[in-house]
Amino acid sequence: MGENFEEKAVFFDIDDTLLDTSSFAELARHAAINNIVENGLPIEQDHAYDILKEIIKEKGSNYGKHFNVLTKRVIGAEDPYLIALGMTTYHNVKFSLLEPFPRTIAILIYLKKKGYQIGAITNGITIKQWEKLIRLNLHPFFDIVLTSEEVGYEKPHPAIFEEALRRMNCSADKSVMVGNKFETDIIGAINAGMAGILVNSELTYEQEQMIENEKLDVTVLHNISDVDTVL
Repeated sequence: MGENFEEKAVFFDIDDTLLDTSSFAELARHAAINNIVENGLPIEQDHAYDILKEIIKEKGSNYGKHFNVLTKRVIGAEDPYLIALGMTTYHNVKFSLLEPFPRTIAILIYLKKKGYQIGAITNGITIKQWEKLIRLNLHPFFDIVLTSEEVGYEKPHPAIFEEALRRMNCSADKSVMVGNKFETDIIGAINAGMAGILVNSELTYEQEQMIENEKLDVTVLHNISDVDTVL
């Protein structure tokens, strides 16, 4: 890619691209379960965690009442005390551990100094995604932050990428999407006419063949800290 991306817009996914959301979320869920079991939920911790995982799978990770459903399934009714305890523990642990991947801020500073416009395109709840960026003091770097909740479409639907391009006032052929999910971030961006940079992930053999056979404009980097080597 190199110099071909001079004076172009760079869009980032947020979760597991800029910051390690998944592993911290799992630790936070375990802590929350342990706390509510110790404080009265009449079930073994491992069993409670398995039920919580089922609820998350059913309702989606962005559903706001996982612990409400958990207490209702276990004891037949919602327990406000245990729900509040679970939610508070989850958020306290998650945000105490949350931090950007190494060199994320350095990469954003580098891109700003090079004159790039910077945006975020993310599947998720708008307030939650802004909260992550603000807590980590990443928000000043972004010209726009666009969520699936706001647009009504999730990546890889082209509409969310097209809306981001419109708001940034830039064309697809002058833009690149940086993300950790091949189908969601990279192929979604490619289908919207953008280039893609896959980070923090590994390609399958089938994906490698797809890139080669279809001559897709995709660069694969070991992690986000290497973005400045191609932009």
